[in-house]
Amino acid sequence: MAMSTAGTPARPMRADARRNYGRLLAEARTAFAEHGTDASLEDIARRAGVGIGTLYRHFPTRHALMSAVFQEAVASLITRSRELAGSDQPCAALVEWLGAIVTHAGEYRGLAQALMSTCHDESSALARCNTPLREAGSALLNRAQSSGTVRPDVSIDDLMQLTNAIALAAEQSPDDPELANRLLKLTLRGLAHSSPSGD
Repeated sequence: MAMSTAGTPARPMRADARRNYGRLLAEARTAFAEHGTDASLEDIARRAGVGIGTLYRHFPTRHALMSAVFQEAVASLITRSRELAGSDQPCAALVEWLGAIVTHAGEYRGLAQALMSTCHDESSALARCNTPLREAGSALLNRAQSSGTVRPDVSIDDLMQLTNAIALAAEQSPDDPELANRLLKLTLRGLAHSSPSGD
């Protein structure tokens, strides 16, 4: 069944509309990877062999198109969160999952900033990315907190913002490929229930 941009069931698309949707999604994925999420929508439509009006019928906003492009990564991240849920090192599992978000967000320049700017905006099409990721992360965080390895005052919203900030910092520092890993290690230290100072 087709889904609307709000994530609700929509009427099934005709065969030609499905082809156009698929071509637009493929071209957007390529364009975003090559030029970032501010790539020209007109160019995406042209490369898909359709008019800009067709693009907007399928994706009313740039965020709607970004959300559709990122759905495959969201599904992968949710699957990974379930795999990590049984880890005997819940804090490390949480940080590993946050690192996977950084990796996926880094595939498209501009995505991390967009996710940061819409993290509390349920009206944005990117809520289709933010909401399920927040829920998956909450499960990992709660497990880590229950084990006593993560401080109880840590919130999933703060962690998601921190993760997007790390992805954005890595995006802005392409000559330092280890930056994201270093920042994630600092995150791990900050999450730990007992700090080196004993606080």
